[in-house]
Amino acid sequence: MDPFTLDQWVMTILAFILGLVLGGYLFASTKWKRRYRDEARRTAELETENKRLHREAGEMESLRHAAVKHPVDRDRTTL
Repeated sequence: MDPFTLDQWVMTILAFILGLVLGGYLFASTKWKRRYRDEARRTAELETENKRLHREAGEMESLRHAAVKHPVDRDRTTL
């Protein structure tokens, strides 16, 4: 197998550069920017919801522990 000639190296480099330019052009379109912004907004909303759920779970856990510490004596209720 013969090594690449200078002409083949130049064509390979030009094809690579063309691929970079076309790829950059395609990914810089507004469609991709809009999708990125939508995904970033959705991620922020999910993180906020996750924090809220963790806070509520902590409150429920503390209430459960309090209920276990002080059980209700149902035999001594007055009517």
